[in-house]
Amino acid sequence: MTTDVLLIGGGVASASAASELRAQGFAGSITLLTRELQPPYHRPPVTKELLTGRAEGDDVLVHPAEWYVDHDIELRTRAGVTALDPEARQVKLATKEEITFDQALIATGAMVRRLQVDGAQLEGIHYLRAPGNAAALRKDLEDAQHAVVVGGSFVATEVAASLIAAGTRCTLVMQEARPLERAFGGFVGGIVAEHLERRGVAIIGGEDVVTMEGDERVTGVVTASRRRIAGDVVVVGAGAVPDAGLAARAGLDIGETGGVRCDAHLATSAAGIYAAGDVCEYDSVVHGRRIRVEHEEHAAAQGRTAARNMLGQAVEHREVPYFWTDLADWLTLEYVGAAARWDAEVVSGDPAGRFTVWYLDGDRVVAALTAGRSADLDVARELIATGATAASLAERGIDAAPAAVGVAR
Repeated sequence: MTTDVLLIGGGVASASAASELRAQGFAGSITLLTRELQPPYHRPPVTKELLTGRAEGDDVLVHPAEWYVDHDIELRTRAGVTALDPEARQVKLATKEEITFDQALIATGAMVRRLQVDGAQLEGIHYLRAPGNAAALRKDLEDAQHAVVVGGSFVATEVAASLIAAGTRCTLVMQEARPLERAFGGFVGGIVAEHLERRGVAIIGGEDVVTMEGDERVTGVVTASRRRIAGDVVVVGAGAVPDAGLAARAGLDIGETGGVRCDAHLATSAAGIYAAGDVCEYDSVVHGRRIRVEHEEHAAAQGRTAARNMLGQAVEHREVPYFWTDLADWLTLEYVGAAARWDAEVVSGDPAGRFTVWYLDGDRVVAALTAGRSADLDVARELIATGATAASLAERGIDAAPAAVGVAR
C-alpha cells in the first residue's frame, strides 16, 4: 500500500494534522494509523468526565468516525506500527503489512510511567491514559470505600478531585511537599492542596511509595518511611514518558528529554518525517531553547504546523504553549509558557480568589498561571514571545507582589 501522507498515532496531533491538510487544500492521500481501538480522542476527559460517568467514549472523540470518510482520510484503528524505515519511506505494521509514504508525522504520544515496586502486579492498581482505563477504574470503584492516589501530577490531582466529588474517600501520596509543585511552584501547590483538603482529600507529601500490599488484590501501599495507607483501589499518576521507541529504532535523533529531536519547523533528522505532540522535542524560537510540551492544546497546534510544512510552507512553530487543568468544579487553572526553570514568582489579584502568578527567570517573564483572570493570558503570551521583563507588568498597570510561598528553580 502507498500513501502520500502517513500519520502515526491516535491523538489530537494526528487528527489536527489531517484536518489542516484538508483545510489547506491538500488533495492527496492521507492515512492515519492508531494502535488504539477508537479514532483519535481527547485525553483530559479520561480523568474527569469519563471517570465520573458524565461522558462516554464517543463523546470525547476529536472527530466522529464518519468525518474521516467525508474527508477522504483512511483511518485504521488497531494498527500498531512496529518498524519505520526512513530511507525507504516505509513502515511495517504488527500484521506484517507494509505501507510506503511520501511524508510522515510521528505523533506517538507518551506512555504512563509505571512504578517498579514490589506488588505492582496486583489487581486493583490502575493507570489512566485511555478511555478504557477510565471505564475499568470506574467499575472497580463501585465497591471501593477508600482509594489511594500516588503522585502529585496533573493526572493524580485531577483523579483525586474526581473521586472525592463522586463520593469515594481518597488519600494522595506523593514525593512533593504539595501537589503540582514541580510544575507550578510552591504558591500554587499550596492553593491546590488547600482546595483538595477542604473537600476531604488526605494529602501525604514527601513520601515515596515502595510497596503495594495485598495477596492477589491490592489492599494498600507502604511508603519509604514504613507508613501504611490502606486502600481498596490504587491509582498511579506518576507522570509520563515520550513514546519514542519507534523513532529511536529507526535511527532518528532523540533529544535530552527522550523525545524525537526536531528543528523549529518540527522536522526530524530524517527528510520528509515530522513529529508533533508529547513525543516532539523541538527548537522553540519563542523560548530560545529546545522544549517538549505535554499539553493537548499544544499537540494540536504542532499538528497544524507540521501539516503546513508538509505542504512546503516552511513555517516555524511559534505557538506559546497553553495548558489548563481543573479540580472537579472547584478550581480551574490556566497556564501559558514552558518554564523549565524560574527563580521568582510574583502574584497579581487576590491570592484567595482570582489571581495570576507570573514566573520570572532573572527579570524575564517566562510563564504565567491564572485562576479566574483569563485576560492576563493574552498579556503573558505577548510578554513571553517578546522576551519582556518584569517591568512590563507595571507598564501595563499590573500590580504584582512576590508570592508568599515560592520555590526557586
